[in-house]
Amino acid sequence: MTTTHPVPERAATPADDPVFAERYRAIASRDRRFDGQFVTAVRTTRIYCRPSCPARTPRPENVTFYLTSAAAHEAGYRACKRCLPEAVPGTPGWDLGHDLAARAMRLVADGVVDREGVDGLAARLGYSARHVHRTLVAELGAGPVALARALRAQTARALLTGTDLRLADVAFAAGFGSVRQFNDTVVEVFATTPGELRRRTRPTPRPAAVDGTAHLELVLPLREPYDARGVFAFLAARAVAGVEVVGDDPYHLSYARTLALPHGPGAFRATYGPLPDAARSARSGGPATRGAHPGARFRVELELTSVADLPAAIARVRRLFDLDADPHAVDEVLVADPALAGAVRATPGVRVPGAVDGAEILVRALVGQQISVAAARTHLSRLAGALGAPFRSRFGPTLLFPTAGRLAEDGPAHLRGPARRTAAVHGAARALADGALALSAADDPATMCAALEALPGVGPWTSGYVAMRVLHDPDVLLDGDLALRAGARALGLPDDRRTLAAHAARWAPWRSYAAMHLWRAAAPTTPTAPATPQEET
Repeated sequence: MTTTHPVPERAATPADDPVFAERYRAIASRDRRFDGQFVTAVRTTRIYCRPSCPARTPRPENVTFYLTSAAAHEAGYRACKRCLPEAVPGTPGWDLGHDLAARAMRLVADGVVDREGVDGLAARLGYSARHVHRTLVAELGAGPVALARALRAQTARALLTGTDLRLADVAFAAGFGSVRQFNDTVVEVFATTPGELRRRTRPTPRPAAVDGTAHLELVLPLREPYDARGVFAFLAARAVAGVEVVGDDPYHLSYARTLALPHGPGAFRATYGPLPDAARSARSGGPATRGAHPGARFRVELELTSVADLPAAIARVRRLFDLDADPHAVDEVLVADPALAGAVRATPGVRVPGAVDGAEILVRALVGQQISVAAARTHLSRLAGALGAPFRSRFGPTLLFPTAGRLAEDGPAHLRGPARRTAAVHGAARALADGALALSAADDPATMCAALEALPGVGPWTSGYVAMRVLHDPDVLLDGDLALRAGARALGLPDDRRTLAAHAARWAPWRSYAAMHLWRAAAPTTPTAPATPQEET
């Protein structure tokens, strides 16, 4: 068992610490909006909880707040069996931040520490392992090994309570090096054995693998309100034939696609919808809600070549659907602008769709320059059909999106359009294939945008769009985008590029989310479908 080094507990009370006071009010009111943003550790019980835990509120002098469950583990606390603090959305602070700690957390969530160790994590970040460890302990209360261990515990809990995998398979799927390490960690974190943790839920048995492929189904937590229709419509408008398949049931949204994962190809199907009774009521003319549905859940089914890719697959799904955003923080800022207030109230919880692969988004953005979304989808579908590797999923997709190497080698024979655009796509593919350019969710935005704009044919619109989707930068305003400015005009905002940029300063740090409202306003006849982004020449 790994030896832990407790993080010193900070003695504070509401009277002398405003941050403590805010968090204590949150746990006293059991405010679900704070779930995932911190955990509450209670000295008398040595248990930590999510802010909305229904248990009696502890006395303030017995409370310590930690930003991560890993920090609570390191300090000797175990998870509450009543509120299951591991089953919450991610922390918006590092999901949207771009400092070293936030970038490291994205890589930890993608399983880099398990695959490459702390040295590999540090190399990707461009710092020494010692500096990365020191920064994470200072910022989050735990080093990279402890954070990865906490992630493994969270993954194990999800698999134990949501699947019928054998316990040994759960251990290795969650990233543990041995069954003994898995057993020891579950007991230490949850104060119960893996078998006992599973018996509390007794999931419906389902096949663990078919034809050598692991099949898993999980429910992913998120913060409501969630503009599911907007996210699924955005992805549907851009779905590449063969790579992505979108369902057409308005009461049970679904989206499936293939994935290139560290240990082999895979696929997933994400669905968001109400419980069956609510869906039947809506279809028969019963009351329906806009965006979210009462009792709705975000479910994901996965097909994996290796169960070891589960953490990476979940991390990518969460980024693609922006499941870790804090909609209350976003909407609170945007609704303060009278020009946006109506749009925000009509569609609360707007999300910015992310990416499952940075290279893919760059190719999509370059192919889509100066043409409509529909035209770009046609071009990309033809390219995928010619160069995508086959992977037939039971969810419908049949192809993997073409790799940078394949595009660099055979792309010119299949790319269509103006010579400048096709040369830009081919040049970017070559840079990605030979390692001159690398894109990941952990990149520094300024550094990444500079590297992209150094490539021929890549301008600020493309680099900004990639930053918005790959890095999940929350504060990008593509003020050169013609559709975005058309949406601004429709909402009574200035559509002059400079004037719009000046007005949008009040939307910081959520200008990417404001852009989603503007794009939607540009297509008033189909409000659930995004408008067509086009860069001004």
